[in-house]
Amino acid sequence: MDEPVIDLTAISAVVFDTDGVVTDTARGHAAAWKHVFDAFLRGRSAPFDIRGDYLRHVDGRPRLDGIRTFLAARGITVPEGSPGDEPGAPTVHGLGLAKDRVFMEQVDKYGVAAFPATVALLHELRHRGARTAAVSASLHGRKLVGSAGVMHLFDLMVDGNDAALLNLPGTPDPALFLEAARRLDLPAAKVAVVVSALPGIEAGRRGGFGMVVAVDAEGEGAHAAVPDLGAVEVRGRVLPLTS
Repeated sequence: MDEPVIDLTAISAVVFDTDGVVTDTARGHAAAWKHVFDAFLRGRSAPFDIRGDYLRHVDGRPRLDGIRTFLAARGITVPEGSPGDEPGAPTVHGLGLAKDRVFMEQVDKYGVAAFPATVALLHELRHRGARTAAVSASLHGRKLVGSAGVMHLFDLMVDGNDAALLNLPGTPDPALFLEAARRLDLPAAKVAVVVSALPGIEAGRRGGFGMVVAVDAEGEGAHAAVPDLGAVEVRGRVLPLTS
């Protein structure tokens, strides 16, 4: 695996996944999933493993895909339902709505924090002339990044609302990342992606991106794996001084 260096002679932009990379929300997501799944699984199966099940089946996937993937792993089938279902109803949509409600209650109560190492890297990239974008499968992506106070560090964001409008699949499909590259007017080979989940790593490789950096995750398939983005060095282009 290569050294964790973003070389701006080869890379013109960096696209960041949000959960677990920009915003410190992964623990909140996992806790919300456990709250909802444990209530549903009572009498049906063992409780939701907040680390193993979350990382293996849910993390990095759109909410409804995560539900389908996790329940399939437990051999459980439920109806799809519809967006009008009662939160907590035993349907894919009902469980998703319950998780969304629990998670957003936490956000409204406690706010959202950005990782300091990520903020520092964003400042360095922009100082050196690289473009930056954020990607999230969540319908609340813009709210979360805005609440963390870092929206100004991105040229653009592609979130779950864009995915729904454009009918873009979530990871491990690279569609969201490729849409960010398209809006940056850059080929994937000139773009690095930073992710924290295995589906994101797969998306980065399938999309043909110039560099895939995995943060606090198993790095198989990534060009570099780091405990946090403070371990990433940036080399190359610097914006010219202006008077």
